[in-house]
Amino acid sequence: MKSKNIVVYADYKPLKNVEHPGTHQIYQNPRVFLETRTLGDLDPNEIRVQMIYAGVCGTDIHLLETNPDTGYVKCSAPALIPEKGRVLGHEGVGKVLAIGQNVQHLGVGDYVALESIIVCHYCDPCRKGRLNQCINATLLGMEKDGLFGSIVDIPGMLAYNITDYLRDEQDLQAFACIEPAGVAYVACENAKIKPGNRVLIFGAGPIGLLTALMSKEIFGAVEVHLVEPVTFRRQFAQKWADLVYDVNEFWANRSEKFDVVVEASGNLNNINGTFRQLNPNGHVILLARSGEPLLVTAVDHMITNQISMTGSRGHLGGVFQNLFELYKSGKLPLHNLITNIVPSLEELGILFRENRTQIIEENCKILVQLCQDHGR
Repeated sequence: MKSKNIVVYADYKPLKNVEHPGTHQIYQNPRVFLETRTLGDLDPNEIRVQMIYAGVCGTDIHLLETNPDTGYVKCSAPALIPEKGRVLGHEGVGKVLAIGQNVQHLGVGDYVALESIIVCHYCDPCRKGRLNQCINATLLGMEKDGLFGSIVDIPGMLAYNITDYLRDEQDLQAFACIEPAGVAYVACENAKIKPGNRVLIFGAGPIGLLTALMSKEIFGAVEVHLVEPVTFRRQFAQKWADLVYDVNEFWANRSEKFDVVVEASGNLNNINGTFRQLNPNGHVILLARSGEPLLVTAVDHMITNQISMTGSRGHLGGVFQNLFELYKSGKLPLHNLITNIVPSLEELGILFRENRTQIIEENCKILVQLCQDHGR
């Protein structure tokens, strides 16, 4: 069986004298191609999925872009790009074509939504239920071939049967956004958002907007403010937040106080700049990766006011099932996040190679449609 795939290649050139180099210090000269590959025998623990919709993430873009100062890719999330290339994509929905002999919870013909973190279930964090911090975690589309393919083989543990939640094509599109929604949900949990809190979010990309929505509609924040430099995203965010600022506008009028600050833009200067705007017992959530160091000068203020700072990663731990029910109840309008549906892998490849700026500057969430006729 053959599959079309979006594949990235890069030159492996780790920076010297760096003890633990990140992806942004290892890979240079990223190239992206559309390739046809032959699938092998199905692993007993995997499922074969006809992909229907897959989401484009900022991490995908950062893996294809380079820092002009260093020549290395911008992405600092864990990635492993072998000589044969890496199939991108870690958000999506599809239909099960075949199941490995050890997979018991799914059947052929089921529609599935997919997690993107493959955990071991045996390390200490896993045993303690902290799956998002699995020491041996492998990331789909980054360290293992991902979802930008017409047909993909993935671990069965990642798949949730969503067949009973689907009524129409819009539901399928919405469920393709479940993975980033899970990231936003976990961020809100880690922020300990309570009814009456005031929340400030930097970055109005998909995860920033989902964090804004959930902060208010699910976790009870009384007010949500968003800061975003891109004009389209700032305008798009008007319906997701109480107040939306241009970056310069926000820094010129720093009179507001907040209980929670969420950094979802990757610009860590935002944290130091807003630290004194946090109320006592406030929380800072670091959500976006940049590979840059974080400087906090107001440490005495942090100690005196018992302000906590937490990194937030992942979407595991039962979050998907919560999101399914929230979507079913109408409290999670994920389809409103989608601003463009690319009709084929061929056109996605062109977009990746020739017009990546359009993805950020003219869109919120982009999906690629991988199958036109899937039987619904």
